[in-house]
Amino acid sequence: MPRPLPRTLVGQVILLVALALFVAQAINFALLLQERNRLQLTGQTAPAVYRIVDALDARGEREDEPRRARFVEGAPTLEGEERPDIARRATTMFSDIGLAIHSVRAVEHRRVLPLRRWEKIRMRATGTHENPRRGGSIMLAAEYEKGRWVIAEARLAGPPPRFGGWLIGQTLILYIIVLLPLLWVGRRLARPLRQLTGAARQFARTGAADPVDEGGPGDVRDLTTAFNAMRARIIAMLDEKDRMLGAIGHDLRTPLASLRVRAESVEDEGERTRMSQTIDEMNRMLEDILSLARAGRSTEEPQKVDLASLADAVVEDFVELGSPVDMADSDRAVALVRPQQIRRALRNLIENAIVYGDRAHVTVAREGDMIRLTVADEGPGIAEDRMDEMLEPFTRMEGSRNRETGGAGLGLALVRAIMAEHHGQLRLANRPEGGLEASLVLPG
Repeated sequence: MPRPLPRTLVGQVILLVALALFVAQAINFALLLQERNRLQLTGQTAPAVYRIVDALDARGEREDEPRRARFVEGAPTLEGEERPDIARRATTMFSDIGLAIHSVRAVEHRRVLPLRRWEKIRMRATGTHENPRRGGSIMLAAEYEKGRWVIAEARLAGPPPRFGGWLIGQTLILYIIVLLPLLWVGRRLARPLRQLTGAARQFARTGAADPVDEGGPGDVRDLTTAFNAMRARIIAMLDEKDRMLGAIGHDLRTPLASLRVRAESVEDEGERTRMSQTIDEMNRMLEDILSLARAGRSTEEPQKVDLASLADAVVEDFVELGSPVDMADSDRAVALVRPQQIRRALRNLIENAIVYGDRAHVTVAREGDMIRLTVADEGPGIAEDRMDEMLEPFTRMEGSRNRETGGAGLGLALVRAIMAEHHGQLRLANRPEGGLEASLVLPG
């Protein structure tokens, strides 16, 4: 199952920064919410605390002066919902101002407040119905001496304004300020890396690639410079290899041609035939080795070709030589290929089918956006555990496939190299009814 993460470096960095910002904002929100609740609790508690403190400070003054708190003997009866949080906050506030309080109780009393005069006037003018205002009060009782209590009441303030929308807006602004420059830097970093990746893939596929523009940040420029230098050295080495292979091929063909001339002068016809066959086998082996060594650096230009017609022409060549080859009727299947290379790959598969499997059955079929050229034989097939081994150079299956004679074991390796150059595949599979099925799978 694929991981739900961006595949690119830039995407992963942006995702990491975005998650870090989200976590930071979540922590910030939690701290703000905690401070907001503390301030709200203080705002609800402070008026009653101040009235109690004022009443205690004014004890002993004239009794006829108005007081905002009342003194009672014994534990008071308070009606309403207990608010232990306000009681704890009041205890802390009494302690902060140095007032010794034995015990504190707090209750909340909710009630419907009457409409104000201007609200009634607006209702009559607009013909609307106003919902009654809900309010309440806090009743705070403090035991300042054993058995003596002072009670004060204060109106509850309305709920503070919500700050969720403000925090979301702040988060969006923070994301824009941080992520947009990061996205710009990421794109500036990703562009040369993308070009470098494309050039490396092209070079691995074809053995040639254009130099990459040396741009972007300093580290990326250094990487691009090193790649261009490596590319130039590898191309020089490959060119030297091609020149060396050309020289080897030329030098070896000359003595082989001389041997062929000398073989014609041999009087024994049987010996002359065997010598000619050996020279032909050496020529084929030399051609296969040179072709495999040059794989990926073909000078043949790709062309749009009907692979069904190409396969039919190859099969006709074998039929004219008396080889047991047949081809099923096929629809047109046009693909962009190097025709001579595909001919050679198909010939190698047909020759293997004839030598190892008695007959070759060729089919061409389109499968979605791919085209499959299949060569099936009637031989014993290949052991499943040796399928991959058979694609390696100089590998032969004489024992397991009843092969009396054989080449150098380069046929399938060369076919695989040709398929790699065409972005295709060589697939081997044993047929249920017996025999081997070798397929050239090409993009259509």
